[in-house]
Amino acid sequence: MIGAGPGLGAAVARRFGREGYDTALISRDQGRLDALAAGLTGEGVTARGFAADVRDPKARTAALDAAAAALGPIEVLQYSPVPQREFMLPVLDTTADDLAGPVEFSVYAPVTAVRQVLPGMRALGRGTVLFVNGGTAVVPHPERAGTSVAFAAESADGRLLHDTLADEGVHVAQLIIPGAIVPGHEKKDPAVLADTLWTLHQDRHGFRHFADDLES
Repeated sequence: MIGAGPGLGAAVARRFGREGYDTALISRDQGRLDALAAGLTGEGVTARGFAADVRDPKARTAALDAAAAALGPIEVLQYSPVPQREFMLPVLDTTADDLAGPVEFSVYAPVTAVRQVLPGMRALGRGTVLFVNGGTAVVPHPERAGTSVAFAAESADGRLLHDTLADEGVHVAQLIIPGAIVPGHEKKDPAVLADTLWTLHQDRHGFRHFADDLES
């Protein structure tokens, strides 16, 4: 899981853990990952943390390699890191240089991560890739130009992967979460979203799915 945290990441680890899956947690802070993994382990979920900045190709590759070595071939890859605030500038204030970070974060990183885990999925004869994005992946927002542009590109790549890999037993799906993840919300509570992602993994139908209605 790339972009693991105490909200959605922990909820997904619990949900998949109930089904017997071990979870590799990847984000930037090893200390926070270790604490998260320890808490999950105390709940009976096998989880290990591997620190990497998703914008650092060498660190990302090393983390995924270490995860596979420790826990076995990666059967499910979830890409759901939270974009940085500086990616969300108004469109008229956004330069080409300002788009470099969002594109690294939402295009280069998931493209290379999928390519890295795909041989293992092919060897298993099955696999799932889950992209989690905000509403700007579908409806661009003039005040959030970086994520609007980069999420659209990530979505296009995901759809291409979905269409290309379906015959190989590898399912690629995208979950759009409009607005914020809200504890206690009937559709956007972390545990509810984790159930949704489990269903996408199990049902294996279609590419784009919505956690809730798009915000106007």
